[in-house]
Amino acid sequence: MTAPATLSDADAANELMRLARAIAKHDRLYHAEDSPEISDAEYDALVRRNAELEDAFPHLIREDSPSRKVGHAVASSPLGKVAHEVRMMSLDNAFSPEEVAEWLARMRRFLNLPEGAPLAITAEDKIDGLSCSLRYEHGVLVRAATRGDGQVGEDVTANVAHIRDIPQKLPEGVPEVFEVRGEVYMEKQAFTALNAAQHEAGGKLFANPRNAAAGSLRQKDASVTAKRPLRFWAHGWGAVSELPGSTQAEVVATLKRWGFPVSPLFTRIEGDAADLVAHFDTIGTARPDLPYDIDGVVYKLDRLDWQERLGFVAKAPRWALAHKFPAERAETVVQGIDIQVGRTGKLTPVGRLAPVLVGGVTVTNVTLHNRDEIERLALRVGDRVVIQRAGDVIPQVVENLTRDDDRPPFPFPDYCPECGSEAVAEEGEVDVRCTGGLICPAQRTQRLEHFVSRKALDIEGLGEKTIAQFFALGWLESPADIFRLRARRSDILALEGWQDKSVDNLLAAVESKRTPDAGRLLFGLGIRHVGEVTARDLMKALGDLPSLRAAAEAFHAYRTANPPTPDEKVSPFKARMDQAAKDMFGVSDQFGATVAHSLADFFHEPHNVAVWEDLLGQVTPPRYEVKTLASRVAGKTVVFTGKLETMSRDEAKAQAERLGAKAAGSVSAKTDLLVAGPGAGSKMKKAAELGIEVMDEAGWAAIVSDALGSSGGS
Repeated sequence: MTAPATLSDADAANELMRLARAIAKHDRLYHAEDSPEISDAEYDALVRRNAELEDAFPHLIREDSPSRKVGHAVASSPLGKVAHEVRMMSLDNAFSPEEVAEWLARMRRFLNLPEGAPLAITAEDKIDGLSCSLRYEHGVLVRAATRGDGQVGEDVTANVAHIRDIPQKLPEGVPEVFEVRGEVYMEKQAFTALNAAQHEAGGKLFANPRNAAAGSLRQKDASVTAKRPLRFWAHGWGAVSELPGSTQAEVVATLKRWGFPVSPLFTRIEGDAADLVAHFDTIGTARPDLPYDIDGVVYKLDRLDWQERLGFVAKAPRWALAHKFPAERAETVVQGIDIQVGRTGKLTPVGRLAPVLVGGVTVTNVTLHNRDEIERLALRVGDRVVIQRAGDVIPQVVENLTRDDDRPPFPFPDYCPECGSEAVAEEGEVDVRCTGGLICPAQRTQRLEHFVSRKALDIEGLGEKTIAQFFALGWLESPADIFRLRARRSDILALEGWQDKSVDNLLAAVESKRTPDAGRLLFGLGIRHVGEVTARDLMKALGDLPSLRAAAEAFHAYRTANPPTPDEKVSPFKARMDQAAKDMFGVSDQFGATVAHSLADFFHEPHNVAVWEDLLGQVTPPRYEVKTLASRVAGKTVVFTGKLETMSRDEAKAQAERLGAKAAGSVSAKTDLLVAGPGAGSKMKKAAELGIEVMDEAGWAAIVSDALGSSGGS
């Protein structure tokens, strides 16, 4: 992996973009779908690499940076939504004694304590469960919610009523309002018994106790939860009217007196990093014999007044740290390497392993990520490898023990194994992708799922299973086929499980999208690099889809006629292409040749054009218009700076546009308002020099709230 100090801005920006997408995907799989694809250790490595690059290139921090997000949004959940009064945070991680020592040193510096001064720290084993917040009012449980994205979670009040560890009523004399926070989990023995029963009944098998607990709690039908052996323990709190203690240890002891289970290994340590690490090692030794899964130890500063002084950064408190255990390892043999093709055409190699037991789970598959990873490991069929996992289904290869054996290298394909189209890697990227696009059968169903998803056309009732069924029957091959389903009403009705009402509801949902939002339609096509925000910006600039196609074809003609000159370096050529893209597409902010190249490639493929024209023969998107609300910032220019804590930069920009303001990227004499989060630097200084109004996120939120209120919340 390239050291951050040796990377150019362009390379760092590209890697940050790839990391943001990868982490977002794995957050969704872990938090929202309870089906992780990578190990905890591998996920932690992605997060650490992102942090390294952001530290080295703070000016490249993305609006959708993983460092600003907690968990995953619950928009697609069948459960009701609950807004947390106090945000549910994540924790920063440490993986070595040196990182623990540095954490203690940072707190001492922040609190102006002498170097080496002892700090009272609580320590408890970090259980691998699902975060849950329990709100009590006048001692009665009134609401329970999952963490979600930290600000909005799922309402699981009816579900937790069936967990015997959670009191429905607290003793007399408790505070008027008290939110208890902790983990819902499943013990190892109960997990084994549940999977055995699921297997006997032909039901879904869970990958591990954490997934089983999450899947059991997040049930729309609480009677399902009632049949699952869930447990709970408390480790903190959220909104409270008063605290029953001045230290972490005192409040946790009070929670225990109120009837909440807490960690049996909870302790208070007054000392230095060596004392904390010694306790960490003690818990690590006891780990195999514990009745539940843990993945580390959580340290918290004991004094609550000092916790308040230290506060938070982005998504985690400064006064807490998760010291993670190293992943468990084992040796096995690679028996085969398969190539899987995803929705975006990415070719992902998967190693098929001789079955091996790692951390109590039999592992047979391992993700190999991409072509470069195979080359780095010099991996071939027949190699003996070391793998590691940390509680998840697909682990990672740590080392190839037989890389020096005389065998030919694995031939990574330069064609798609599903459709035979050419497979290539874009300049500066490691992922190899099928160029077949919409004609590739491996991509079709996933692209169709994306097309009807909530942020695209949002067609209710056309989910993954229905799309797969209709695709297998030959009814759905392209987006336009969705709008031909009305001719198949009788065919659908003849299928098992479909009734008149369900068929009519589905067809009505499809018909309601005959005049879709052009930005959503463009995003739904899944064109490389054209995300939700980019699609909206393109439509705002161009107005309609025919103009988009014309701009893409013009850019293709320009790049064909204007290749790099023999003496032209990469940066000037890229700058020339970026400017051409801005001129032709009319988008100025954060838009360049990468998106333009992708759109030009899309419209240069005849099969993509055929799909495009077929779709536009079925739907008629109206001209794109941005609807704005009356607000005090209408017509003004707003700049956002610093680390926004309650919204992403894209969300902030979208809010500004909806209020009739322009969101700019830099401060100038034309700027009317600067919204500053923590860490605001040069832009804040320039705003002060120019006499520009400055406010924090709370002030901006009040402007948004006032505008929504005056419009009736529409």
